[in-house]
Amino acid sequence: MNTLRNIGLFGFFLSILFIVASCTTQHSNMKDNTITAADILGNPDYPAISYGGYRGKTRDIQPTIEELKEDLKILSAMGIRILRTYNVQLPHASNILKAIKILKSEDPDFEMYVMLGAWIDCLNAWTNQVVNHYVESPNNADEIQRAIVLANEYPDIVKVLAVGNEAMVKWATSYYVQADVILKWVNHLQQLKQDGSLPQSLWITSSDNFASWGGGDSEYHNASLEALVAAVDYISMHTYPFHDTHYNAGFWEANPEDVEGQSQLEQIQTAMLNARDYAIEQYTSVKNYVESLGIEKPIHIGETGWATISGGFYGRKGSHAADEYKQALYYKFMRTWTNENNIACFFFEAFDERWKDVNNSKGSENHFGLFTIDGKAKYALWDLVDKGVFDGLNRKGNPITKTFKGSTENLFVSVIPPILLEPNLN
Repeated sequence: MNTLRNIGLFGFFLSILFIVASCTTQHSNMKDNTITAADILGNPDYPAISYGGYRGKTRDIQPTIEELKEDLKILSAMGIRILRTYNVQLPHASNILKAIKILKSEDPDFEMYVMLGAWIDCLNAWTNQVVNHYVESPNNADEIQRAIVLANEYPDIVKVLAVGNEAMVKWATSYYVQADVILKWVNHLQQLKQDGSLPQSLWITSSDNFASWGGGDSEYHNASLEALVAAVDYISMHTYPFHDTHYNAGFWEANPEDVEGQSQLEQIQTAMLNARDYAIEQYTSVKNYVESLGIEKPIHIGETGWATISGGFYGRKGSHAADEYKQALYYKFMRTWTNENNIACFFFEAFDERWKDVNNSKGSENHFGLFTIDGKAKYALWDLVDKGVFDGLNRKGNPITKTFKGSTENLFVSVIPPILLEPNLN
């Protein structure tokens, strides 16, 4: 009798555990499926970042699922909740989605969402043939279809689908297309949402330079762009004061009389506030253009960032922009401004990647990460290391430690103020 009672009680408790587990699972699934891009973009509780994660000198060496999980745990520990990817031609994006799904199965509280990118090219892009910027690549249709499949397979993770990356800006001479190409695919995806062939809550956009969204030269202003602004669910714009310290340095170079009496660190602080304000001006220029069309549309920052090393235009032989201290200030200033204004900011990028300028170890494109390739946290994240948020985590077998061995004295050896303009003798 006691045995039967014990078995009955045991069964009762098992049933209770099953119900609790089921409710927890249902709550987790409900949370993921009911949360939309509208809920997370611009929400300070959902910081965003651009993520590549390539560790080798070529993208032919794809990160493994275990390596992706390693990175995702690091990013989650620092509070990141939205990742941006760039193409679905390679296994990378689909493997990230698989890795997130695994982590969610291992830990119901793990939460990460994705802005999934579909790469768009013009005809003959990346070939020895003459590119045609008025005709799209025949590969685009397959790329869009792959993105559709992934968005439907992982609706609890993929919350945004971006058609193209800097695909309209005219300095992307290897591959850019006209706005009507992007418009065609955005309209196609929006129609699939209406037909029930894509989740209706999935937001569709294109992620491009501020000028491509009408915030720059009027050569971009045309009927196709106007229609595109109306068609997307939100505008994802890029702004890079870092690059413009070379190409448009007026906001960056200092007049000697303006910094007289300032220490070098004060000069740098002033310069980085100017860089933030420069980014805000580009954001505002897009906002003004959209409003001039009589359209209301959310505008978020799909990319902005600051490199820490440059042997060229942005280093000691150039504009003096690249170092970890300036990156940390820019990261702080941009996160603060965007959070205060409910703007999503996909900071570029999570980890350094060396395939981008493989023959130039000091090429700035290799050094936009907040972490080095071997997992050292750059100065922007030193406080998180001190707080222990990365304890027990590692990258490539290395625990997450500080760059420069945590020595600010060593760090500041690499830090120099912006160039002072020659005094005007007239």
